[in-house]
Amino acid sequence: MTSRRLTIKDLPPSERPRERLLANGTPSLSDADLIAILIRSGTREETAVQLAERVLLNVGGLQELPRCGADDILSIKGLGPAKAVTILAAAELAKRLSSRLRHESVTVSSPGDAAGLVMEEMRHNLREHFRAIMLDTKNKVLGIEEISIGSLNTSLVHPREVFRPAIRKACASIILIHNHPSGDPTPSREDLDVTRRLREAGRLIGIEILDHIIIGDGKFISFREKGLLSSD
Repeated sequence: MTSRRLTIKDLPPSERPRERLLANGTPSLSDADLIAILIRSGTREETAVQLAERVLLNVGGLQELPRCGADDILSIKGLGPAKAVTILAAAELAKRLSSRLRHESVTVSSPGDAAGLVMEEMRHNLREHFRAIMLDTKNKVLGIEEISIGSLNTSLVHPREVFRPAIRKACASIILIHNHPSGDPTPSREDLDVTRRLREAGRLIGIEILDHIIIGDGKFISFREKGLLSSD
C-alpha cells in the first residue's frame, strides 16, 4: 500500500503554521513555518515544515533565497515546479519590497544619485523597464514606480500611467528613468518624443519632470546634463 503525502493537517493544531499565524500573528512563525505555508504540503516522508527546514538548509538560509534560480530550488528533493515557483515568487517580492523601502528617505541631489538608486537592478534587464522616481519638495524620494515594460513608445508610456502614482503620492516632481538592454544609453528619437510629451502633461498638472535618465551597462545619460530637456 502506497503511503500518502504528509500535509500540514497531519500536525497537531497547535503546531500548524496557518492556525498559529491566525491566532498569534506572523511574528510568531519561524522562517520554515512561513515557507511551509507557501508550499502547503510535504512529501511522503516529511511534513511541509520539515521540507521547508531542509530547503533553508540546502540554500544556506533565508537570506540566500533571493539569489536562487529555478534550477537551485528544483534540485531539492521534494520540490516540484509548483512549489519552486511559489518560493521563487515570494523571494522576488521580498527583494523588491526591500529595494523599494531602501529607496525611501533618500534625497536626490544629482543625476548620479538617481541613477545609483536603480543601476544594479536595471542594467541587466533584457527588456526596457520604464520607471518614475517620485520626489517631494526637497527632492526626497517618496517611491519608485514601475510604469511599463517593453520597448519605449507613446502607447506604453501614457501620461495617465506616469502621473497617476505621482498624484496619489502628492509629488512635487518626478524623474523619468528607463534602461536600454543594448547597454548603450544613447537616447533614441522615441525617447526624446516621449520625454517631451510627458513634460507637457506635467506642466498642465503642476508636476515637474526634473530629468530623464537612461540606464546602460554600468553607465547612464541624463537628459538634463545633456541639455535635452527643452524649456519650450
